[in-house]
Amino acid sequence: MSRFLNVLRSWLVMVSVIAAGNTLQSFRDHSFLSEKLYTASPGLVNGLQARTFGVWTLLSSVIRCLCAIDIRNRTLYYITLFTFFLALVHFLSEVFIYHTAALTIGVMAPLMVASFSVLGMLIGLQYLEVEALSQNKKKN
Repeated sequence: MSRFLNVLRSWLVMVSVIAAGNTLQSFRDHSFLSEKLYTASPGLVNGLQARTFGVWTLLSSVIRCLCAIDIRNRTLYYITLFTFFLALVHFLSEVFIYHTAALTIGVMAPLMVASFSVLGMLIGLQYLEVEALSQNKKKN
């Protein structure tokens, strides 16, 4: 396995662990979301919304961790890539369309993580292709 894919796997585990922590925070105290993320409309954040956000974040965390374990699984890889793309679209829409979030560090951090992750996973696809081609040549 290439060095890049090993770094990507480590990145996915790290992001997964951080997301699991965010999940716990969302279930524990919904003011976390209104103070860190949805600062432009904190009155819209309630316990139900926080728990929904927590479940969504937990699902993303599990998918990303599973991808780190089995990074060669194409279906799982694309689903993981989609989780980052979905997070990017979500936070951008909250800032620029719905105006419920402001460009604070609390929003910039997940935007940067999602952006770097999409980029890294797109680059990782190239490494997976090269690996697949070299394994096919060895079989023939």
